Amino acid sequence: MSTETREPTTDDHGFEIRKRRRWPFVAGGAVVLLGAAAAIVVPRLGGDATANTQAGATLYVATAEGNAREEALIEFIAKDVAPKHGITVAFKALADSNTINRAVSDGEVAGTIYQHKLWLGQVLQANPDFREEAATPVFRWGFGLWSAKWRSPQDIPDGGTVSLYSDPANESQGLFVLQKAGLITLKPGTDVGKATVDDIATNPKNLNFTLLDFGAQSRALPDLDAAVGYTEYYLAAKIPIEQQIFAPTAPDEFAGQLTIGSRWKDSDNIKALVATFQDPAVQEYLATNADVKDVLLPLDAD
Repeated sequence: MSTETREPTTDDHGFEIRKRRRWPFVAGGAVVLLGAAAAIVVPRLGGDATANTQAGATLYVATAEGNAREEALIEFIAKDVAPKHGITVAFKALADSNTINRAVSDGEVAGTIYQHKLWLGQVLQANPDFREEAATPVFRWGFGLWSAKWRSPQDIPDGGTVSLYSDPANESQGLFVLQKAGLITLKPGTDVGKATVDDIATNPKNLNFTLLDFGAQSRALPDLDAAVGYTEYYLAAKIPIEQQIFAPTAPDEFAGQLTIGSRWKDSDNIKALVATFQDPAVQEYLATNADVKDVLLPLDAD
């Protein structure tokens, strides 16, 4: 993964902005390649047949390879919740966003939980042949302001450098966190899901912003004053949770959604799958289980 390389510009806010090269979308910890279809590794049933419409078939729910917390959640649901709803659910790891979303759209997996609505909107814009939709919110991701140098947002010095993610959806979520921390304000009427650094109205500390991708940002933390990113990436990089210095509850727009194929939303299997993910036991698991602590949060998390 690479750092943004375009030359910095200075705008009339009095702070430096590094313009991003449009980077493929990333959400919930998945590295993505939206432009090219990747090979799908889920076995098909043949012809138009799909487990989504076959009674008793196993319904696979996918997320990106290596996402241990989302895998743990799906495995819990498969074992302890799905049987109550009369269906069989299993976890499926797939390589990247494009592979996951095409598999959902084509009915090769029943759903995925790796993205929020804003991310899905970007995926559909880039892939107009995909037929899928968000069915129900499931959790909130841990997402906050990190610093190896400072203990609170107020400690960040004038002229400090703060990193945001380089994809549009997560850049906007980062700006939401900075505004909540009192470090910036956004222009009145700014859409929380579409904000960019160009929408910053005030920047009293004259912070500089640099846009980095997921892996680069956590690696660069010692050289930054702060960075706004997903908890799972920082914990994966062995950065202690104590360096997360501010983490407000994310807006509803950034909740992780169960995404399903639109063509099968009225099938009995998919209706049961949605009901399974809406079961209160799922929220109790998110609130109490150590396997997902700090990374996947219940929808009512403060």
